[in-house]
Amino acid sequence: MVTVLPFVPQYITVHLGSPSSNAPNVTVPFIDYVKNVASSEVYPTWEESALTANILAIISFALNRIYTEFYRSQGYPFDITSSTAIDQKFINGRNYFSSISNIVDRIFNDYIRRMGFVEPLAAKFCNGTTVTCEGLSQWGSQNLAQRGLNSVQILRNYYGNSIEIVNDAPLRGYTPSYPGTPLRRGSRGPNVVRLQVMLNRIGRNYPAIPRIASVDGIFGPQTENAVRSFQQIFSLQDDGIVGKATWYRLVRLYVGVTKLSELESEGQRFYAVNWQVPSTLENGSRGQSVSQLQFMLRAVSEYINDIPPVTEDGIFGQQTQNAVIAFQRFAGLTPDGIVGPATWKALYDRASAILGVNNRLVPQYRGTPLRAGDSDYQEVL
Repeated sequence: MVTVLPFVPQYITVHLGSPSSNAPNVTVPFIDYVKNVASSEVYPTWEESALTANILAIISFALNRIYTEFYRSQGYPFDITSSTAIDQKFINGRNYFSSISNIVDRIFNDYIRRMGFVEPLAAKFCNGTTVTCEGLSQWGSQNLAQRGLNSVQILRNYYGNSIEIVNDAPLRGYTPSYPGTPLRRGSRGPNVVRLQVMLNRIGRNYPAIPRIASVDGIFGPQTENAVRSFQQIFSLQDDGIVGKATWYRLVRLYVGVTKLSELESEGQRFYAVNWQVPSTLENGSRGQSVSQLQFMLRAVSEYINDIPPVTEDGIFGQQTQNAVIAFQRFAGLTPDGIVGPATWKALYDRASAILGVNNRLVPQYRGTPLRAGDSDYQEVL
């Protein structure tokens, strides 16, 4: 079974003004929010492919705001605003156009992402006449639709050929990323892994934060020292304990340095891998499985000093063998440089934990990397 992540929320909370304005918040079903914004942003008489492209952009932008906890990590009690200067047009209480409503009913839990990335695309758009931007042109999309382009072709015209469409993402209530209880010396588990990954990535931009040599899910002295340094830099209580204030400052900084809330981001990455290795991999092996192996080794090497980096070229040479042996020693496996099921599973577990910073981000995809088809926003997951 393939798990499609992130999720689509059942409800979204909208601030009816700019973020710091004294305006009310309203909480509405996500599907109604999309219908409202689409009915406020585009014309119901446009071609269906143009409407579909615009609605997918609206969905993806809103999901990116939720996924990155863009406002909630700043302490705001809402997910998005109605300010068109920074978000999307939402008119509380308005009616919806039937042509738009029908499309939203079909695709409200579909969204855009870049191939190999997890987060929904921060799909910026503008009207394309009085205002232009680096994202989708609303009127331009209608012109392309009139020329016969389908919705995926329209979206790729503006966002590039690297995008794909996720269909039928799961629907669930909002779940904050904060673990619920403070993390401190002695804490263990996935939340500590996420903490360590965020600290190491932020530390690349703030070298005063000491690197955690091993992302192992154990809150030890190195993690505590990194937390204290982070807290000192950002004027938080430097107690080495990760409470809600420290956690969300980390989230905010992590989103900022990786540009996850921007159209062009570093991206949260996943790779489509099989749990079962089709055969053992060793020096001389070639192909997709070797590329997947090298991707995981490279991810792990960024956080475990003893594992040397490798090049993703699909060729199992001496460099890859050395990295495999180093990982096997680290994981307590026989260091023979041969990748069988035990080594593959141990490496997959470690890499997916490292890449899965947010608790909605531990992908367990199988098969080959996902690609969007050229037909109208079709994607088989």
